[in-house]
Amino acid sequence: MGTLALCSHYSQLSWKRSVIVAMLLFHLCCLQVWASCRILRCNSDFVAVTLDLGGSGGGGGGGSREGNAGYCSALRSYAMCTRRMARACRGDLAYHSAVQGIEDLLIQHSCPRTGPTAQPRPLPQAPISGDACIYEKGYLQREGRTPDYLHCGVFGDPHVRTFRDEFQTCTVQGAWPLIDNEYLYVQATSAPMRGGVYATALITITIIFKNWRQCIEQQIYQAELDNVPAAFVDGSVTSGERQGQHSLSVHSDLPGHQAEIRAAHIGTTLVVRQSGRSLGLSVRSPSAIAEAFTPEQDLQLCVYGCPPSQRLETLPSPSSSSSLSSSSSSQPSAAAHVHCAALLPARDIYYQACLFDLLATGDLNSSTAAVAALEDARGMISDPNKVHLLLVGNADGSSPCLPLILAVAVLSEHLLALWTGQCL
Repeated sequence: MGTLALCSHYSQLSWKRSVIVAMLLFHLCCLQVWASCRILRCNSDFVAVTLDLGGSGGGGGGGSREGNAGYCSALRSYAMCTRRMARACRGDLAYHSAVQGIEDLLIQHSCPRTGPTAQPRPLPQAPISGDACIYEKGYLQREGRTPDYLHCGVFGDPHVRTFRDEFQTCTVQGAWPLIDNEYLYVQATSAPMRGGVYATALITITIIFKNWRQCIEQQIYQAELDNVPAAFVDGSVTSGERQGQHSLSVHSDLPGHQAEIRAAHIGTTLVVRQSGRSLGLSVRSPSAIAEAFTPEQDLQLCVYGCPPSQRLETLPSPSSSSSLSSSSSSQPSAAAHVHCAALLPARDIYYQACLFDLLATGDLNSSTAAVAALEDARGMISDPNKVHLLLVGNADGSSPCLPLILAVAVLSEHLLALWTGQCL
């Protein structure tokens, strides 16, 4: 009996330890996913709307008809916000509690599922002073340090290096938003290229700087293939003058092919350039600016990458019109490896992008897109160790992380020991 009791006690302890380890590893694995859940934004918007209703909407249906209608509108807006956050908040307890609470309130107040929705009250904008239109100075005064910066690069066929340092090759065609936040909207248009099944190229990049307090009025920059102007669409090269300084400015080291736009009021730098027969964009932006978006702005290639259905995971076959086909090498792909290795010795994402573009288009000039994107990354990423990204992970990004797999293996081993009576 004593042996069996001891064995049972040991088994319980082992099981509890395994469960704790598994939960800890699962938490660490998914922490990054949960960090993107913005359910608190939905909550705060709901509270802001209902503040104007006073006690008329939340009294269990006993308020006025107008108040109850307003409360139902607020609930529908709340529900819409949570639906848009479903992907980012999957597994978040606060999110699922909010969803259940909304359902209960809709029933309690007899609210129709469809109908008008409410918008949160706009926040008051106080007058600005001093260096408020110089983001870096203001941040340094508030925080005592420089801001954390993020980098995004879109180039070639097109390839995307996201703000989260994920790398993807996309098959997107037409107009797609790269950035869409409270301060900035960037859209890229891609179109098929002649000579390859996979070959597409960025042909237009549009950047809209949104009106922001007293710093700037809305300003637009647009570049097209063979026309990368060193000015905004209205012909100006500066905008938003305050105390002798400009919030926006454009200059070019290679007029017609490259332009650098500095947005001092949001601490952001954007570089647009043409490489070969494709445009490219590189962005350096403070994390607080890049992450200042609502759940409705959930389609941003620089934030989330391209949709899973629009991703390519393998190198294309060499184009039949490829200049590599006339190479002395019997294998065009071998010639592509040699060419890209000479330009990009590090076997990183830029090397892989070079291979992809060269095989897809057959144009040796297409390799310049990856080279230019790497140079921009070096200038925009302060830590040299983070410039080069190696291709890691899986084909679709949906596999569980390694720590979780290990945790499940530990649990399985202990369960097997219990079932087979190894303790006896």
